Amino acid sequence: MNTITIIQPDDWHLHLRDKQALATTVPAATRGFGRGIIMPNLNPPITNVRLANDYRKRILAQRPDGSDWQPLMVLYLTDNTSPDEIHAASESGFIYGCKYYPAGATTNSDSGVTDLNKMHAVFEAMQSVGMVLQMHGEVTSNEIDIFDREAVFIERHLKSLVAEYPSLKIVLEHITTQQGADFVIDAGDNVGASITPQHLIYNRNHMLAGGIRPHLFCLPILKRDIHQQALINAATSGSHKVFLGTDSAPHTQGTKESACGCAGCFSHHAAIELYAEVFDKAGALDKLEAFASTNGPDFYGLPYNQSTIELQKQQWKLPESLPFENTQLIPLGAGTTLNWKLAE
Repeated sequence: MNTITIIQPDDWHLHLRDKQALATTVPAATRGFGRGIIMPNLNPPITNVRLANDYRKRILAQRPDGSDWQPLMVLYLTDNTSPDEIHAASESGFIYGCKYYPAGATTNSDSGVTDLNKMHAVFEAMQSVGMVLQMHGEVTSNEIDIFDREAVFIERHLKSLVAEYPSLKIVLEHITTQQGADFVIDAGDNVGASITPQHLIYNRNHMLAGGIRPHLFCLPILKRDIHQQALINAATSGSHKVFLGTDSAPHTQGTKESACGCAGCFSHHAAIELYAEVFDKAGALDKLEAFASTNGPDFYGLPYNQSTIELQKQQWKLPESLPFENTQLIPLGAGTTLNWKLAE
């Protein structure tokens, strides 16, 4: 097999940042993709319909000429989010989800929810209008080991939340563990999960063995190899419960390599090819289209993209760096060789 043609994929978890960064991130996000779910963790965060609309306009202003790629906007949940805002978001026509960040979990998450028990009215409103709840599924208590945050979140919060709101659509974002994969696969059809390329390609040994590699540092953090294999098995299984979500998140080389480096991996320079590499190694290229192109739209209740993309069997080397904000960033897999390439 030297070429693969699939329905144009979508990215169901994406960070574009803002202002000057958009000149890099928006064109990259459109490469091979039809739509992208835009994360709202700016500073200040996107907490209402007006802010989401303004941000959407800034994004579209950087869309390449001739592109029909669409940003799908998201509201950032806080302790002060109201049911009225959920209804307004549902009626906006351009907001497709609300993001739960536990306060302090990741980049610009300080305004996140401090107590899920404060969110019952909001979750009831989301369930009633069919709004998707996108969950950064970690606990941030200091006594919980960083490698256990996802598993503890599932036991402590997610199981009861799914039981209490049986019709609420919930995405467990960027799953990283065997527990996350098992929970999603076993749950009802109102529960899905996105999986990143970094969590499929790497495990914590790649990040830590033989020296610290800051450009593999992301949150949720890379786990051990048994969890990596569980994610590969879930992604390539053909299950309709899992779909592509890069969590592509740019940071400059300097902020990644500092004494307290930022969490996040930039992957849109080669996103679909990175996934193709994983599926090829697993002998599951026939499952790539569902994971990348149809499972996500089915979950969100959106039509499939009308275009297709072609991937060609061709070795090519990923760039060592990319220009970003008057300096540079180090992309995921920098300098490595891939065997599949998007036909531009």
